[in-house]
Formats: sequence, structure tokens, C-alpha cells
Amino acid sequence: MHMADALLSPAVGATFWAGTIGTIGYASRKLRKHLDDRKVPLMGVLGSFIFASQMINFTIPGTGSSGHLGGGMILAVLLGPHAAFLVMASVLTVQALFFADGGLLALGCNIWNLGIYPCFVAYPLVYKPLAGDGRSARRIFIASLAGGVVGLQMGAFSVVVQTLLSGKVSLPFTTFLFVMQPIHLAIGIVEGFVTAGVIQYVLATRPEILEPDTASPLAAGTSFRNVLIGFLALAIVTGGALSWFASAYPDGLEWSIGKVTGKGVPPVRDRGVTAALKGVQEKTALLPGYGFKSTANQPKTKGEAPSWPAVDAGTSLSGLIGGILVLGVALAVGRAVRAFRGKGTRNPA
Repeated sequence: MHMADALLSPAVGATFWAGTIGTIGYASRKLRKHLDDRKVPLMGVLGSFIFASQMINFTIPGTGSSGHLGGGMILAVLLGPHAAFLVMASVLTVQALFFADGGLLALGCNIWNLGIYPCFVAYPLVYKPLAGDGRSARRIFIASLAGGVVGLQMGAFSVVVQTLLSGKVSLPFTTFLFVMQPIHLAIGIVEGFVTAGVIQYVLATRPEILEPDTASPLAAGTSFRNVLIGFLALAIVTGGALSWFASAYPDGLEWSIGKVTGKGVPPVRDRGVTAALKGVQEKTALLPGYGFKSTANQPKTKGEAPSWPAVDAGTSLSGLIGGILVLGVALAVGRAVRAFRGKGTRNPA
């Protein structure tokens, strides 16, 4: 559900950039009050895991489309909404800058759609009431499924609205909406199953992590290191090897646009801000499309079916480098919040 710049006007892109920056500031201020130092490394490791997971598109049977994990609900449950939002912003920023996954003009919209709704709407209003005390496997499954669906449905609806407000692409609102929502319902269901599985793993190994908003610190212990190592190992395996098995079908957004227009996402033809940002992205994206530049834009022979699994060194390198970058950015964010917290609580001499 990563939007391209071609769908957005500069005014809409700038508006959601402003909203996203404001939310980052709000989340940072709130996080200063209850950030447990031991959860800073968890922010980095989970960010790497979500980055790698988003590289794997899974096929939606009978549609010719695919979807990928959003990950906002997993982050919100394990980190709390404020830290989760900052980690999601880190993931999407690394994707846009270094892998050209989603446009730079659209980055504010993408952080909003994949971060705001799961972290600040679906988690507190859907997941928490349904999960209760977080100890029942059945309630966790129901809450994860409902939260995943609601978060993705709201994000998909937001994409439709943002595209309509931009007016750059001729997509009838009702038709686009009725195509986008069902395909993202299917993606949300898969996300719910994955979320439930991840939470059950943490519940079995380190249940106090599932209380992210409490002020009590995590107790020291080998099991916490095991959780970190487990997620880091999953990130390495997923980004380095399982990413070869990603579906070759277009994702839900691209598929929806194709269904409505008969074509894919239109190319960016703008001058001004959009063209300038595209130029910046072309310089920063070292591995565009999660592959080497020499092959990323190489046209396929007409009628040639994409290979599967797509065993590719560029994909593996992208998964590993991206995971390291997100790990570093998320750790830096957590440490910056912790440092400002220290300054804010220091008594004057």
C-alpha cells in the first residue's frame, strides 16, 4: 500500500507531510514519559523484522494480486502506539530513500496510512478492548484479526481519499473504493493471522513485553535476549532468503489501479516539486526496487513470465542492508528520545 508520487498533488503530499511530522513530535513527547531503556533495542530489532517482512508479497488467491504485511499492529502491541509509530516512520523512510519503495512526496501519506491507523486507532480502540488482559490465546487471535482488518481498511480508504483530493489520476471514487477495500480486507486477514502468531510467541517467552505502556521496567534475564535474537534472526532470514519467494503479482494498490484504469500506476510527468523529489530519490536509492541498479529497470521480454522463486543477490543484499539501516535508525530514535527525557528531568543547579 505504498503510494507513488504520481498519485499525489504537491498540496496533498505536503499536508500529510505536515500531519506526519506533527505526529512524530507528539509521539516523541509522549514516549519520553514511559520509555523503558531496555525496549530501545527492541525498537531496532522489530523495525528490522517489519522491514524484511514487508519485502515478502504473498499472493491473494483468485485475484492476480498480492499483499504484504503492514506491521503496525505488531509494533503497537509490543512497543505501545507511540514507539510503534516512530519505528514505522523509520521503516518507511528507509524504504523510500534507499530502495525507492514509495515516493518521497508520498512519504508523509504512507507513514500516515500505515502508521496512524494501526497505532492510534485500531490498537487502542479495537485490539486492546478485545484482547483484554492479553493472556487469552483466543482473545489475542480475535483482537489481532479485527485490528489488522480495521487498520488496513482505514489505510486503504485513506489512499482512495488522498488520490481523489489530488486529482492527478482519473479514478472514479466509488469504483476505486469498491476495488481497494475488498482486496485489502484479504490482506488484513492475513496480517491478523501473522500478528496473532507473533504475539503468541512473545506471550510464551516474555509476557511482560505485552504491557508496553506500563512504567515498570523489564526485568533482566536471558529470555529477553532470546526474544531480541529471535526477531533479529527472523529479519536476517526473511530479508536475505525468504524475500526470493515474494509473489510476482502487483500489490493491492497497483492491482486496484489496474482494475479501474486498465493500466498500472501512471508515470510521474510533473515538473517542480515532484520532479525535484524524484531526482533526489534517484540519487539516494542505492538499491532501487530492492535490486542492483543495473537490473532494476531492465525491461522484460514481451510475454516473459517472472521467475519464481526469484533467487537474486541484489534482493538478499537489499534485505540485509535495509534491515541494518532500519535497526540503526530506530535505535537512534529511541536513544534520542531517552536523551531528551534525561534533559527534561534534570534538576537545575
